[in-house]
Amino acid sequence: MTVQQMPAAGLERRVVEALAASDQRIVSMCGICDAACGVEVYLKDGIIERIAPLTGHPRGSCCPRGTHSPEVVYSEDRLLYPIKRVGPKGTAAFERIGWDEALDTIVGRMRQVAGRHGPEAICMYTGRGNFEQSLCDIFAPAGTNESSASSLFFAFGSPNTTGVGAICYVAHGMIAPQATFGAYTREMFNDVDQAELIVVWGANPATDSPPIMLKRIKRARRRGAKVIVIDHQPTQTAKATDARWVGIRPGTDGALALSMIQVLIEEQLYDREFVENWTLGFDELRDYVQQFPPEVAETITWVPAEVIREVARAIAAARGAAQVMYTGLEYANSGVQNIRAAMILWALAGQLDVAGGMVFKMPGTDFRVHTACVAPPTHVDPIGKNKYPLYHRLRNEAHAMELPRAILEGDPYPIRAMLIGGSSIITAYPQPDLWRRCFEALDFLAVVDRFLTADALYADIVLPATTMFEIESYRTYGPHIQHRQRVIAPRGEARNDYLIYAELARRFGYGHLYPQSERELLEFVLHGTGVDLQTLRANPAGMTRPAPAMVYRKWEPGLLRRDGRPGFETPSGKFEIASTLLASHGYEALPVYTEPTEGPITAPDVAATYPLVFNSGARVQSDFRSQHHNIPGLLAMQPEPLVVLHPRDAATRGIADGDAVFVVSPRGRVPFKARVTEDILPGVIEASAGGGGAIAASAWRRSNVNELTDPDNRDPISGFPVYKALLCDVVKAPPSARMTDSPPGPDASAQVSAL
Repeated sequence: MTVQQMPAAGLERRVVEALAASDQRIVSMCGICDAACGVEVYLKDGIIERIAPLTGHPRGSCCPRGTHSPEVVYSEDRLLYPIKRVGPKGTAAFERIGWDEALDTIVGRMRQVAGRHGPEAICMYTGRGNFEQSLCDIFAPAGTNESSASSLFFAFGSPNTTGVGAICYVAHGMIAPQATFGAYTREMFNDVDQAELIVVWGANPATDSPPIMLKRIKRARRRGAKVIVIDHQPTQTAKATDARWVGIRPGTDGALALSMIQVLIEEQLYDREFVENWTLGFDELRDYVQQFPPEVAETITWVPAEVIREVARAIAAARGAAQVMYTGLEYANSGVQNIRAAMILWALAGQLDVAGGMVFKMPGTDFRVHTACVAPPTHVDPIGKNKYPLYHRLRNEAHAMELPRAILEGDPYPIRAMLIGGSSIITAYPQPDLWRRCFEALDFLAVVDRFLTADALYADIVLPATTMFEIESYRTYGPHIQHRQRVIAPRGEARNDYLIYAELARRFGYGHLYPQSERELLEFVLHGTGVDLQTLRANPAGMTRPAPAMVYRKWEPGLLRRDGRPGFETPSGKFEIASTLLASHGYEALPVYTEPTEGPITAPDVAATYPLVFNSGARVQSDFRSQHHNIPGLLAMQPEPLVVLHPRDAATRGIADGDAVFVVSPRGRVPFKARVTEDILPGVIEASAGGGGAIAASAWRRSNVNELTDPDNRDPISGFPVYKALLCDVVKAPPSARMTDSPPGPDASAQVSAL
């Protein structure tokens, strides 16, 4: 169909010209990451030309990754056909095969492994690369509020499903809130639209996914809200919102929160009524925080004492203080407790469930679809359950950080085969060589992905996945549901990830557990919702249910508990400063701060050789985790992995902006390009993550930041590795080690294109 020219306001002239030249417009969702931002897709002769934000959509936004969607969809590096290994592991020696052979091989080899070692020797790992809501709603393990892991092998007899939750989000989104007030962060929202003060802590909405939050903060700023950013860098968000930047040493956020709590108590700025009637453990906390007066906290966090007092007072005084937090606090030795301390700070300051604060959604707000979660077998415990029991209780899955021990040592029992979907463990987890040894040792490995990953170089079978522009599905956003219209037909023989797993289930003999087509899937999830498929398809921009009228302080009328009684959904019925849940699993009940075990205070001998505080994993708009380092338009935004360091630290090392350098830690060294700027706290560095991919540009292939991280240095509650509070140094590289040198090993792109 022909569309009218869109208004030029807010669009670059070249974008307007491209849209005007298009001959078809499809309302759908972005297909690059799971945020599924609402977009309008413009095609010319059936080819995606450009996408634009969908006005009025709950996530009507488009980041650079979305803007460059056509490059991703039509990349020459896309996997378009099933392939099998014909050469040594670790190489791109594959040949093209048909789908039947590929699927039958997976089923046959998995059955062989199960026959020798039992079905529990099979493990599935899922990441965010191909993640789509149907995979969660249909394949998530039963008994969990949310999970990106897959139940595919449960009916086969293996409890060992795991995924990216082992290193991301779960500490902030599930464990900390459950242990404190019996809810999940997905059941809450930060009311920035009404806030007088917005504190961005452990997040950077300018680069995080989805990108709509930055627009909301900027809109709040224009109406007069103040913004504080707590980070080791004055982030893009801080600059875009003219925020007050509070620089902090990575990993010490818990000490900062506890110090601000001490200020609230000492100056009697806390909510006395809430404390007396609705909390458990306040007296113990009051005694504990006496260890963290601002002058002491300054020596730990590097935040000036008076700044600590000013921020604490500002949070308590604001008529609505919103806390915008994501995963930044998770990757420290006391990650869960750091997050709990920040949540407790908000509650004590009177900013829990008030207008402009940290708000619980009203019951019945979210559009709930019909799900088909399958329970795991119980004849054997999944890997990691005993070491991380609370993680398992909330996720009902294995813990991926414990897989190397099972694969290489058979402890507590062997894992001999894996299926990896939409992930690159080698680029995401500490010590890539450890995982290469794991994949070498497996009897069988299969991978499902859009591109050849570092993991896929060790696979026996690789299956090509579609982008989300090539499938039909759905997405919910709070009270809103939208039909994901297929924009183009799948390229080559690529298939919807969901349908790949459903077909594998059928071939294993239990396909009845999962809808077997996209139409069956849509009809299944809509069952009982009051919306049928025809109606959903007839409303391409989506449908929104009326939201219940907002009631604040929901613990008073009993809106937070399943039994309808006043209080919180915790064992005590109260907001648990001293967590019964944590104590019952052997952890500290209070939000106890643990100094980074590899930090300048705890390990001065290590700091003498590695004096800089290491931080990694900051989001950027030019990639999505380890993806897109082969996409020219996105690669142009950051052609090389960077290490950001302060001019003072650079000068003492003879390093200039743009120099080739190595970041070194007790575990190894990795090449980067130096970015020397005052936009970082002195004594701290920020190193690009996501390098080491099989088809990435040369500089990115050579630079896997996780060669510097430690697989044994973890948060004892979540099991998350410490990515953001280690020690390192930066040294200038000799001319022979420039970033543009050829990396070790071949570029797999040529082999993929030839298949």
